[in-house]
Amino acid sequence: MLRREIILGAIPALLVGCTADKPAPTGFEVRVPLFVSNAGGNGDVNLGTHMTGDEEVCPTCTVSTPADSKAQGEAIFRVSADGNTVEYRLIASNIDNVFMSHIHCGPPGANGPIRMWLYPPPAGPTGTPGPSGSGPQNGVLASGSFSPAGVICPASAVGTNMPLLEAMRAGLTYVNVHTNDGVDGPNTGPGDFPGGEIRGQLDHGR
Repeated sequence: MLRREIILGAIPALLVGCTADKPAPTGFEVRVPLFVSNAGGNGDVNLGTHMTGDEEVCPTCTVSTPADSKAQGEAIFRVSADGNTVEYRLIASNIDNVFMSHIHCGPPGANGPIRMWLYPPPAGPTGTPGPSGSGPQNGVLASGSFSPAGVICPASAVGTNMPLLEAMRAGLTYVNVHTNDGVDGPNTGPGDFPGGEIRGQLDHGR
């Protein structure tokens, strides 16, 4: 596997495309291996997404919404040539109290079921949330690999029963990073959106 490294500095590369009302995180540096496909290889071997609070759907939010969050994130996936293994790297910054993250099935603007846990590791179809009130997160949150074999996005979420990898390639999955401050009452503001604080729809071109 070919790899290259980029340095995320005061204005990290993961923040490409951030709008003016979403300031860059405070300065930090982390070296992130990005997956790159071999020349002539599978054109959709790499999948990824940029995550912000603007993409979250929170019908129960009243006091505050994820759009108020200045958190940002990036999820990068590399699919093996045979489609049996997916390696991933999950990055999040300017975010507090992360306690879980997943791949969900569903189109933009709709919430859908969890089909793959990414954090806490190890990745897999099932998992256990981490502790609430975990504090600030800036940089790589999790990395590892998982097998998509036998994992199905249901018709109720994507229109027809569809293998997870197929749904990822079709743009019918999203990555969600959830937060919880451990204090009674959800959705009180950044650092406390148990249903998800930042989200991004998976697509090609990484």
